[in-house]
Amino acid sequence: MNRQKAVADDSARVGITGVGAFLPERVVDSERLRRRVAPAGGPPLPAGIFERATGIVSRRAAGPDEFASTLAVAAARDALRGAGLGPADLDLLVFASASRDMVEPATAHIVQDALGSRAHALDVTNACNSFVNGIDTARAMILAGRARRALVVTGETPSRAVRDTPADLAEFRDGFAGYTFGDAGAAVVLERVTRGGILDVDGETYSEHWRAGGIPGGGSRHPRGDEHSYFRGDGSELRGVFERIGPPVLDRTRARTGLEWTDFRYVLTHQVTVPFLERFVALTGVPEDRLVVTVAELGNVASASLGVQLARVHGTLRAGDRVLFVGLGGGVSIMTLVWEHV
Repeated sequence: MNRQKAVADDSARVGITGVGAFLPERVVDSERLRRRVAPAGGPPLPAGIFERATGIVSRRAAGPDEFASTLAVAAARDALRGAGLGPADLDLLVFASASRDMVEPATAHIVQDALGSRAHALDVTNACNSFVNGIDTARAMILAGRARRALVVTGETPSRAVRDTPADLAEFRDGFAGYTFGDAGAAVVLERVTRGGILDVDGETYSEHWRAGGIPGGGSRHPRGDEHSYFRGDGSELRGVFERIGPPVLDRTRARTGLEWTDFRYVLTHQVTVPFLERFVALTGVPEDRLVVTVAELGNVASASLGVQLARVHGTLRAGDRVLFVGLGGGVSIMTLVWEHV
């Protein structure tokens, strides 16, 4: 178990000055998905199975010519417009995503080429916590004087890791969590600010659960073979770990910052399914009116979840409004980030 925390002092502040998101046009509703998925040798899946089990009505799916970088570039352009900046204004570009275009080179270079920037470019990957880790990494580099202005982007295409034709019901159950997936892109611009900004970052990791779920292909363990390119995992184990480690981290964040739930305009949390979100509310006590619920409409969009939620409410924020980010990622890790809008 590793713990990390960082509390900003008044003389060193980095804030979010631009926000963007992008959703593919193609909508896949749960009934369409059910009709497409057919476990070999088994009966047809019951009508409504995905919606009843997950609360997800629909999700977005990238088209044949859309990739993780495509979604990230569209979101990046949105964020840059919001910040009143152009690609040449950047000196750090972080592609922070569970998805990527290829193993090598870093997808950040593909994003940068499309944008036309010349920033230092790198990838940060930590499952569904990638985007929050990317923001924390960029913030640290700005505070260290390594960068002045950073763009953190994610492009998630987890729908491509879903089996349409599982070999049997056992394989269907093993990959069931994948049927919650949707695709999306998100981006934020980070730079120094004189007030507000990122006030607190915290995280906790339980790496002994790294086998609980993931996509095993593409690395040195399984460099080839389509059977390794699909998501598989134990959703109940992941849920159990998050339920155990999540509330104490959130309690610690509130105790350290002196902030209560009512002090946050919004609490943005990674959303896997509707029942999982309801359980999160019950365990933590987060008021439902502080949530920005996207999972029923968009599914689990992996690390893009928090960025998409932020983009939906960014225009409603006033100076001094505080937002709590709660990231959950396979591996297993949890992260919190407190941000005050300028």
